[in-house]
Amino acid sequence: MDEKILIIDDDKYINDMLSEALNDEGYAVLKAYSGTEALLILEKQRPDLVLLDLMLPGLSGEEILPKIKDIPVIVVSAKTDSADKVSLLLNGAEDYITKPFNMEELMARIKVRLRKRKSKVPEGMIKAGAITLYDDRQTVLVNGDEIRLTRTETAILKLLMQNPGQPIGRTTILDRISTDTPDCTERSLKQHISNIRHKLEIDGKDHIEAIYGIGFRFME
Repeated sequence: MDEKILIIDDDKYINDMLSEALNDEGYAVLKAYSGTEALLILEKQRPDLVLLDLMLPGLSGEEILPKIKDIPVIVVSAKTDSADKVSLLLNGAEDYITKPFNMEELMARIKVRLRKRKSKVPEGMIKAGAITLYDDRQTVLVNGDEIRLTRTETAILKLLMQNPGQPIGRTTILDRISTDTPDCTERSLKQHISNIRHKLEIDGKDHIEAIYGIGFRFME
């Protein structure tokens, strides 16, 4: 199991308790003790699920929730009012569990949300092997690390990932991406490919193979 979960809770005891329980279940864990710290983590990392407390120093959980895009959020809060729960569920939370909670119940809810996430491919997402591309926001996910791409790099990688294992000629690449990236030329294509390969190298593999006299192909 390699799912990564971000815990956002300013209570060190609860944060540590959740972290230990999640580690025992085989999850990787990220920890934040304030809303600001959570947003800084989310700028650099992309967890598979977020456990979100509401009463946080600085930015509250309600303020953070709309900023968490395409990641399932389970609110873990002492607030018990039904109106609060309804509002949070309507504003992006996928589940709500009240403190104090039963750990087995929380783990079951986490597994359900992660299972649903795996069965659902978000719009704008392309997955091939260990690489996940989010072309709508020009980022690529490699082993849990989110990497920024340029507009041209995104267009090239998207085309290659949509045809894994299939060689695509240089002229074909330039033609297919010309609408989105008219600045890309045959001379600059090689440099763009080199940049993409370098950015994907963090998992120790070369995902793009140059086919002599033809072009390039994406290797899963």
